Amino acid sequence: MVTKCSSVLICQIRAEYNFRSCFSMDIGCLSSMNITGTSQARSFVGQLPTHRCFASSSIQALKSSQHVVCQDFPRPPLENTINFLEAGQLSSFFRNSEQPTKPLQVVIAGAGLGGLSTAKYLADAGHKPILLEARDVLGGKIAAWKDEDGDWYETGLHIFFGAYPNIQNLFGELGINDRLQWKEHSMIFAMPNKPGEFSRFDFPETLPAPLNGIWAILRNNEMLTWPEKVKFALGLLPAMVGGQAYVEAQDGLTVSEWMKKQCILIALNRFLQEKHGSKMAFLDGNPPERLCMPIVDHVRSLGGEVRLNSRIQKIELNPDGTVKHFALTDGTQITGDAYVFATPVDILKLLVPQEWKEISYFKKLEKLVGVPVINVHIWFDRKLKNTYDHLLFSRSSLLSVYADMSVTCKEYYDPNRSMLELVFAPAEEWVGRSDTEIIEATMQELAKLFPDEIAADQSKAKILKYHVVKTPRSVYKTIPECEPCRPLQRSPIKGFYLAGDYTKQKYLASMEGAVLSGKLCAQSIVEDYKMLSRRSQKTLQSEVPIAS
Repeated sequence: MVTKCSSVLICQIRAEYNFRSCFSMDIGCLSSMNITGTSQARSFVGQLPTHRCFASSSIQALKSSQHVVCQDFPRPPLENTINFLEAGQLSSFFRNSEQPTKPLQVVIAGAGLGGLSTAKYLADAGHKPILLEARDVLGGKIAAWKDEDGDWYETGLHIFFGAYPNIQNLFGELGINDRLQWKEHSMIFAMPNKPGEFSRFDFPETLPAPLNGIWAILRNNEMLTWPEKVKFALGLLPAMVGGQAYVEAQDGLTVSEWMKKQCILIALNRFLQEKHGSKMAFLDGNPPERLCMPIVDHVRSLGGEVRLNSRIQKIELNPDGTVKHFALTDGTQITGDAYVFATPVDILKLLVPQEWKEISYFKKLEKLVGVPVINVHIWFDRKLKNTYDHLLFSRSSLLSVYADMSVTCKEYYDPNRSMLELVFAPAEEWVGRSDTEIIEATMQELAKLFPDEIAADQSKAKILKYHVVKTPRSVYKTIPECEPCRPLQRSPIKGFYLAGDYTKQKYLASMEGAVLSGKLCAQSIVEDYKMLSRRSQKTLQSEVPIAS
């Protein structure tokens, strides 16, 4: 069994990869959402309201007996970390690469972060991406919609960690670092055995990593006993010394062994090896406008295209098995010098041509299966007091993590009413149930977290409205032996590439993994420029009619 001390980092990883997996399907016939009573008005334009939160560099959160005060913390100094510098070096590869005499036209399916990242860095290298999105909203896993009241609801609870070097570089390259609202360097857990109370892990700013994380663990006495702390520390030592190579070597363990070790190892290697790795930030508004549109604007400014409502129906092939064009559902055929699929893996599997299915590269994808995820938004008739301006780990059997978005996010700020956004997981048994059942179960759990303010029967705080976003197939399920099935971005089919957080890169399913996959995909295409140019030239020559 996983010990209580192990659960600390397992909860952290569970949170990250659960809310990373909340998204709606881009392409194909799978149902992406089941939303009750919502108007699906879409908007990419709008200004944020004036910031009504308080900025502070103090370490302690401001919490009064009347209400929680929203405050942001300074952006941590990430620029000199090894991972940040490495990510920046990869970004500079595109800016500094030799400008092509004839830019490649690269057709990309899917405008989630993987596809947007691919398009952005190809444009930086002087090529022309044509980004096709099946729906009328950008973002994929980070998509969001505005309801009839003007309130936004999202596909997941999106958290940006300090240990996301490619994401942090991307924000800097776009000039939008100020759109991240950094919170105090803490992890806050609900105490199931003490309803309404929380336990904190506070990371001191004066200590380097991993000492700051160890100190945070040692200082917590509500969740961990001293024998558990010692056992936990001893279990982490091999990964501290071995790093990423040690983490990846554990993929072949038995299921029980793997469940005990793998999540902890990933958490350690990604979050505890850097001083600010586990520090969290919220985006200051809805992701399509505040993150995706700056990427789109950048791509378009360099000559690229982004088209919504462009759903792929079929990948048409040439006689030699390479891609001839993408056929869209509206009858349009989109051709290019190279092709990228940046959709979720389950969508790709639906559209893999029959001629490719026995190729090992594509056959291995069958082991990567998306898991269902549910994201819940509840607007209450009052401001809840027993909360924080931070991500909260519920330790509930149904609710993974949650946040009061009326406090943590500028655009969603409301001084009079709380809006809780919650990740309902595990969702396998619930994704087929009605929204009413999910809300009833959520309220029962919230009654334990807010015993003085919320009752399951709404005799205390009343629900004004809610949105339930269901994703039947989200990110791939992380199980033993799945790592070798993750494909490289360059496929064995000349001119065909993949991007997405499920592809081979050093992160699991996350925003960071998606952005990095896009960079690696773009890098492969840039490196293949001469080969792709020759292929396109031969194609053009073969299509020229011979004069009689």
